[in-house]
Amino acid sequence: MSKIGNKPVKIPDGVKVSVSGNTINFEGKKGKLSLDIFNGIKIDIKDGFIYVKKEKPDINALHGTMRARINNAINGVNEGFSKVLEISGVGFRAEDKGNIISLQLGFSHPVIVDKPKGLDIKIDPKLQNVITISGPDKEAVGNFADKIKKLKLPEPYKGSGIKYQNERIIRKSGKAQATAGAGGAKK
Repeated sequence: MSKIGNKPVKIPDGVKVSVSGNTINFEGKKGKLSLDIFNGIKIDIKDGFIYVKKEKPDINALHGTMRARINNAINGVNEGFSKVLEISGVGFRAEDKGNIISLQLGFSHPVIVDKPKGLDIKIDPKLQNVITISGPDKEAVGNFADKIKKLKLPEPYKGSGIKYQNERIIRKSGKAQATAGAGGAKK
């Protein structure tokens, strides 16, 4: 029995939900989303709530996953999701150039990334080291933020690279600090 899947999802004011075939559609102030309904799952909309029901007893995992995806879609079209990335390093910066993002990450060339449709990407024009990714689809926001982060993961010695805001990088001491006070050269 799926504990999460059995909880109904409340539809907030200003969000429209409709089911057509094997697709459930959401529309709100932040945009539109649609989800494919898993096989063996039935969706009922009653009295401002969405009920996710399973038609087969052996799909508990899909039952809970479908309910969580519906909840994320409702939150996304109502409030939206965002991720903030910080770029740190000497000469590291990001520039918004229309449909692309140009990243200077210490390579001999700029790294060019195409902006996906449906996401709002903002780069601080003064500092050029903070990228804010926002949109109604939690999965798309997270995937694009991860794609940018993987271009230059933070290294543990100086901490230079791309990291999420409030992410803590575990730092290592360098070779010189590790041997400090070890007694110098052997005789």
